[in-house]
Amino acid sequence: MVPLTVAAVQSAASSLTGAGVVSTCALVFTVASFWWLNARQGHLKAWEPHSFAAIVHGSAARLRLPLVVHNTGPKPIVVQDLLLTFPDEPASHLPLLWVSSPSCLQPGTDEEAKLPAGFVVGGREAQQLFLEFEAPFSGFVPEARDYKVQIQVRVGHRKGWRPLLTFTLRAANIIEPDRYTVYNNAPLELTKEDQKRADAALLELLDQEGYGAPPGEGKKRDSSHDDGDTGTDR
Repeated sequence: MVPLTVAAVQSAASSLTGAGVVSTCALVFTVASFWWLNARQGHLKAWEPHSFAAIVHGSAARLRLPLVVHNTGPKPIVVQDLLLTFPDEPASHLPLLWVSSPSCLQPGTDEEAKLPAGFVVGGREAQQLFLEFEAPFSGFVPEARDYKVQIQVRVGHRKGWRPLLTFTLRAANIIEPDRYTVYNNAPLELTKEDQKRADAALLELLDQEGYGAPPGEGKKRDSSHDDGDTGTDR
């Protein structure tokens, strides 16, 4: 009888241990699921814009971008500030400051000025934004070429600036720099006539500001007159 009693006790203890493991696993799974679905802090994600609006002249250099921003987590994220930088350019290319939040991409004379202000991106939500950036000082004239630009963001739950989006800004597509209008940001080759117009307009702006042509720019303009040239130098 004793061996049978011992065996029964061991069997009962084993059953209790198994039940405890299952209960513990169920509790851990429940807590982890609740945290993942309701309390996890996500991050902001954005995508490269297909177009942009720009104006460049002696008193202003403005860039307007359409962005879609997505919050990957369930908790809301507070956006406090935004900044546009040139990671691969010298220090003379100062960051462009966030100066406005217009309601559309195409600038207009009758649009209502909307100063930058903090906003909230809800949990697992996406927002379409139109963001306008401006050079902090006059005289910034981009060359007719591609730029690597990065939009940085300051959020409420973290300190400092953090990268939001890095993409290629095709400034060579700006063929009327003194007119605030929309351009395509797709990697398309300009026609010979468009390239000559863009180069001439930017050169005129540089001469007005007293900078002269950038290094190598004169050579690029001369080469644009060759019969075999059908696009822009990049």
